[in-house]
Amino acid sequence: MGVLEGKVVLVTGGGNGIGRECALIAAREGAKVVVNDLGGSLTGGDEGSAGPAETVANEIIAAGGQAAFNTESVTSLKAVEHMVQQALDTFGGLHGVINPAGILRDGMFHKMTEENWDAVINVHLRGTYNVCRATIEHFRNQEDGAYVLYTSTSGIIGNIGQTNYGAAKMGIAGLSRIIAMEGAAKNIRCNCLAPVAWTRMTQSVPVRDEASAARRQQMAESIRADQPARFSVALLADAARNVTGQIFGSSGENIILYSQPRPIQTESKAEGWTIETILSEALPAMQDKFYSLARLPLPPTPTASTPAPAAAS
Repeated sequence: MGVLEGKVVLVTGGGNGIGRECALIAAREGAKVVVNDLGGSLTGGDEGSAGPAETVANEIIAAGGQAAFNTESVTSLKAVEHMVQQALDTFGGLHGVINPAGILRDGMFHKMTEENWDAVINVHLRGTYNVCRATIEHFRNQEDGAYVLYTSTSGIIGNIGQTNYGAAKMGIAGLSRIIAMEGAAKNIRCNCLAPVAWTRMTQSVPVRDEASAARRQQMAESIRADQPARFSVALLADAARNVTGQIFGSSGENIILYSQPRPIQTESKAEGWTIETILSEALPAMQDKFYSLARLPLPPTPTASTPAPAAAS
């Protein structure tokens, strides 16, 4: 008996990459799955292809599970409402949402077009709003529900060439936190996950130097889509009912808990700050705690000869 036995789960972006693995694993764990995928290209074109979502749903059914497919876009609230109604009509309920649907339109900010900014914000941030808004009242009424939303290290840590994507993903982290806070009284959980996996989205990031090429090769060999998908499915399980409001990461066989912004130092002056004293006293006093612009690497994937770090006590 799987950890999602008797539950109905909506997976957006479920036709490819991590979303596909989420749908397949959720079904293997006993869930009835609505597989949503627009069927478009990574940049959001070629809309309306039933292929990827239908293929995954058929794969679930062929393996003895229950699934339905949907090809509407998360950028439309009405479309997501249709997904919810489809789950209710087909399977009689909805208990969890995994929302990795996304596109990329990368570029340096000084070259960022309004079209590319809006496209990424609409799919990621507006799309996440739509998915949550279309389901939250149902979850509140049944006093049960769980979300796994997708953020990114491009927002949490930063990544050159991804201002639109990073801004959207950081917005999702804030949205997730507040949904968790507001939903706690109604037994609604909300967490977000920053995955690292070798998918068509990862492959689309330009290679700029030998170091990035080496990183890509390492990712192709050791970081798979099923790893963050397994973690996403685990977060929907009843055994994770006490887990909410967190930002997690998944990279290979590393499961990461991220810090969340909190004050780390305060400088006060009873007589009030002037421009001069801000520059000569306040900022220098904080400088040792400033964050570098360097993008810190994620921990290595554990191997037989490299044990995973010990859990914090």
